[in-house]
Amino acid sequence: MPHSLPPCTLPTMKRRDLGRAGLAAIATGALPAWVQAATPKDTLVIALAFDDIITLDPAEAFEISAGEIMGNCYERLIRYEVADPSKLLPDLAKSWSVAADGKTYTFELEPGLRFASGNPLTAEDVAFSLQRAVLLDKTPAFILSQFGFTKDNVKSAIKASTPLTVVLTTDKAYAPTLVYNCLTANVAGVVDRKLVMSKEVMKDGVGDMGYAWLKTNFAGSGPLKLREWRANEILALERNDNYHGTKSKVARAIYRHVKESATQRLLLEKGDIDIARNLTPQDLDALAGHKDIKTTATPKGTVYYFSLNQKNPQLAKPEVREAFKWLVDYEAIGKTIMKNIGVVHQNFLPMGLFGAARDNPYKLDVPKARALLVKAGVTLPLKVTIDMRTVQPVQGITEAVQQTLKQGGIELEILPGDGKQTLTKYRARSHDIYIGTWGADYWDPHTNADTFARNPDNGDNPKTKPLAWRNAWDIPELTKKTDAAAQERDAKKRAAMYADIQAEFRRTSPFVMLFQQTDVAAVRANVEGFRIGPTSDSTYLFVVSKR
Repeated sequence: MPHSLPPCTLPTMKRRDLGRAGLAAIATGALPAWVQAATPKDTLVIALAFDDIITLDPAEAFEISAGEIMGNCYERLIRYEVADPSKLLPDLAKSWSVAADGKTYTFELEPGLRFASGNPLTAEDVAFSLQRAVLLDKTPAFILSQFGFTKDNVKSAIKASTPLTVVLTTDKAYAPTLVYNCLTANVAGVVDRKLVMSKEVMKDGVGDMGYAWLKTNFAGSGPLKLREWRANEILALERNDNYHGTKSKVARAIYRHVKESATQRLLLEKGDIDIARNLTPQDLDALAGHKDIKTTATPKGTVYYFSLNQKNPQLAKPEVREAFKWLVDYEAIGKTIMKNIGVVHQNFLPMGLFGAARDNPYKLDVPKARALLVKAGVTLPLKVTIDMRTVQPVQGITEAVQQTLKQGGIELEILPGDGKQTLTKYRARSHDIYIGTWGADYWDPHTNADTFARNPDNGDNPKTKPLAWRNAWDIPELTKKTDAAAQERDAKKRAAMYADIQAEFRRTSPFVMLFQQTDVAAVRANVEGFRIGPTSDSTYLFVVSKR
């Protein structure tokens, strides 16, 4: 894949106090020459805060912004229907089945498939890609390894039986919908084996399977292909003419990293961008009635939360955990900061997922919270820190929570950072409190139960590191319940099990669940077909056109 672009003149966005003149100066910053020379109708320009992207390798990418890129650039065996995520659709596979033993899954590929490189795409590439994800064992590997795939057995458990047939053998008979839905996740993206292995780096006789190279490069077969990624600046995609399906309607899609909502709005009004993705309720209101701009919204499988690290002995007290839940003004934040972009939701399963609970028992109750803190024997004021990504609405929520916590006797120090900084610290569980979002990786309740309500090993170096582990929440009994729900084939029984798990989670967890996201984008009127998907990897740009 070529990466020989001329120097980019797009200004790097930094948080600062800007007047209208300052915003205008940023808005008129020139895009790279190759973008300016492109036919406007063939180029889609999106403003998005994507400072959370750490890698573009589907075996490692686990951030929301990266998910969108994976969804447009990499194919999987199957996908789900965006309009109805409960329905599965062919992607690379034309058919699939599970044997009577409940453990053997067979996928038949479409013939004549090719990668963007021109290399043939066969069952060997599919098997290699799934094996590679397990062998590299990066953050999202658990989505596959939960089915008993290990470094020792994966090459026999996932294999190509013919050039167009892939067979997966799980260790147990899981709910088939769970297995299929996991194969729609980004980690199941298929990479070009020949290309990736040609970039392999050897160290002490061990190859990295192209890991170092694929962090910033591309080896997929999707409708769009990566041309350039410059962290916190620009990410460029181009049409893949070797794609076997309907070709992308736009020749290229350019993401500009723009964090400030006001700047995104100005760029959109001027026509310098086609789509604005991080607008605040205030800027959305200001655009209402604009003849050249429309909005689109989708309830996302994404939840906002903050969590208390149980390594902090004060935050590990049950009464303290509960007190935090009574010190959030959910209603006020919902009517202001989250207006039209989220709804109060105090459960880890977002609405729309099978088994999601609707209970929202908590509200702002300062006296109740203070009584709980006194019962816990906490010396007030309790001083703690929170790691926060400097992007809206996360920053606004954090500042609002800081005020109500103070009323209860908790002094919250905000530690701001970009997405990469805050996530790295969180994943090392070296925080006091972390605030962020979690998006469903696949459309099955286990996607969130597995991370919020399951922690099979709370040691310092476990095989998997779910959100419960990141917050040192040791929950052997709840883990057993979550494992049982993943294997239950009776839908009615499975739904009841998730209802019980969510109820226990609300009562006892160190997570304060806040809102479910309504993802809103403002779009120029000449853009057609843009739709935000329910998960990060289902916002498809290749179906969008401009007139």
